[in-house]
Amino acid sequence: MTSRKNRAAVVTGASSGIGEATVRRLTADGWRVWAVARRQDRLEQLGEETGAVPVALDITDDDGVARLVRDVTEAGGIDTLINIAGGARGADWVADARIEDWEWMYGANVIGSMKLIRAFLPMLRTHGEGTVVNLTSTAALVAYEGGAGYNAAKAAQRAMTRALRLEEVENNVRVVEVLPGMVQTEEFALNRLGNEEAAEKVYAGVEKPLTAADVADVIAYAVSVPHHVNLDEIVVRPLAQAAVHKVVRRR
Repeated sequence: MTSRKNRAAVVTGASSGIGEATVRRLTADGWRVWAVARRQDRLEQLGEETGAVPVALDITDDDGVARLVRDVTEAGGIDTLINIAGGARGADWVADARIEDWEWMYGANVIGSMKLIRAFLPMLRTHGEGTVVNLTSTAALVAYEGGAGYNAAKAAQRAMTRALRLEEVENNVRVVEVLPGMVQTEEFALNRLGNEEAAEKVYAGVEKPLTAADVADVIAYAVSVPHHVNLDEIVVRPLAQAAVHKVVRRR
């Protein structure tokens, strides 16, 4: 493992779920972390508990991203960018697709990640051993009924990640993609489906779905191995989920 001393990262999606767990894990390991999300109150609490720097902004907002880069630069910069912000909205079939849901998913998962990457690449290149982590999903690998919008957004984010790896290898920028399967968090299924009953059915009978901390552990490992080691693509699922269509439900 490389030393965590003087390591610094921007983590998006930090107000809940995998983003919050990643901030907690990295700060516990001694990293300096800028925790980025839209909800100021949650970020301030997270900052108080972990020492992370809270930054409230919408990652699709150009002015907000520019301010973030300026503040990070003035504070000494980062070597790692971790794009976790994103999510799913709706479970409609294509015939009933809601434009606003598709536009939100593409903006949050693809455009937002692109804007952060574009903004921080000069810094990561200059550092000499920069790393970008994009959190996509197994939804990028296998399509399913009712998932077309999320499948499309995550597949686009995955394609961007793979192209970025090719483009930045000569700049010694390491590009990692983490593709989680079933992860039970406080908000993901609820935000997607709109009510607690529907959200609970997603995990019904699954004894041990992944937790946000499980995925954060994977991310922390990927960014802490020696820089010449690139974990290009990491698919992580709970044991009970052998594939998107194969989930063991015992209760």
